[in-house]
Amino acid sequence: MRCQLKNIADQTIVITGATSGIGLATARLAAARGARLVLLARDEQALERVAAELDAAGQRVLCVTADVADFSALQAVAARAVERFGQIDTWINNAGVSIFGSHEEVSLEDHRRLFETNYWGVVNGSLAALPHLKANAQGAALINLGSELSDVAVPLQGAYSASKHAVKGFTDSLRVELAEEGAAVSVTLIKPAAMDTPFTRHAKNYMDVQPKLPPPVYAPSIAAEAILIAAQNPRRDLYVGAASRLVSSANQCAPAVMDYYLKTCMFSQQRSDRPASGDSGRLHANGPQPAVAERGNEQHVLPFSPYTWASAQAPMLSRLAVLGVACLVAGKLAGRRGR
Repeated sequence: MRCQLKNIADQTIVITGATSGIGLATARLAAARGARLVLLARDEQALERVAAELDAAGQRVLCVTADVADFSALQAVAARAVERFGQIDTWINNAGVSIFGSHEEVSLEDHRRLFETNYWGVVNGSLAALPHLKANAQGAALINLGSELSDVAVPLQGAYSASKHAVKGFTDSLRVELAEEGAAVSVTLIKPAAMDTPFTRHAKNYMDVQPKLPPPVYAPSIAAEAILIAAQNPRRDLYVGAASRLVSSANQCAPAVMDYYLKTCMFSQQRSDRPASGDSGRLHANGPQPAVAERGNEQHVLPFSPYTWASAQAPMLSRLAVLGVACLVAGKLAGRRGR
C-alpha cells in the first residue's frame, strides 16, 4: 500500500526521550513547524519546562511521564495521544543512554538496564504505536533512532553498540513484515554520528576520566531535520553526518582495516584529560535534569551536514558517492598497512 505522509504542520508526533539531546531538538523543530506533539520522558519537571517553552497556551503539546522500558505505559501513552489529538501520524523512538567502560568492567545489571532503554524501549514503543499507525488511513511513519554504531561496534561502548545493532535488526525485520502485510507505515532507521548533546554526561562511566566523543561532532539540529524529513517522506534509513556513512561503508569494504583503526585510535578518542566526576549518569536515574539539547562540546561542532541534506533529497546518488570515497580510502589504508 502506498504511504503518503502529511506535512509536519498537519501531524501529531510522539517523541520518546523528549527532554534532552536529539529528542528535544526534534520537538523544538516540529513545534516551530506547527505539529501537535506528545512528549514522553521519565522526568516530569523537565517535561513541564519543555511544554511551557513550546506551547504556552497548552493546546498543542501533551506531556506524559513514563519509562520506555514499560510496555503497558507506552500503550497508555498511545491511547492518550489518540484521545487528545484523534490519531498518531509519526512515532519517534528516540530515548537512549550509553555506558563507557570495558565489557569486563560493566556490571550485568547495567548491561540489562541499558538494553531495557535502548532496545526494549524501541520494541515497546514500536509495538504500542503500530495499531494506531496502521489505523491512519493516509499513512504514518515509525522512526527509530539507531546510530553509526548500528553498523560498527566500538570499544568502551560495547553495550551501547550491541543495543544499536539490535535496534537495526528489529527495525529492518519489522519494515519487511509490514511491507508484506501491505501496511501503509513508513519505517525509518536514523543513524547519527557523534552529536553535541548531553550524551556523555548522561552515560554511566566506569573510566577514571570523563568520556568524550570522537570527532567530528555535529549539531543535534541536523539529526532533528533528518527525522522530520523522514516523517514527511518515506525513507529506509538516513545517516546523520557524512562521518556516520563513511564509517559504515569503510567497515563493509575493509572490516580488518576498521578493526585496526578502532584498536589504535578509538580508546584515546573516547577519553578526555579530565578526572571522572563520580556522577553515575542517568542509566538508572529518574531525578530532575535540565532540558538541554546542546551540550556545549569543547570540540568544534559542525552546524551543517551537506551529506545529510543531499542524502535526504537524493538518497541513491549520495550513497554511491560516499561508498566510492570509502572504498578508495579503505584501499589506500590497506596498501599502507601492507607496505
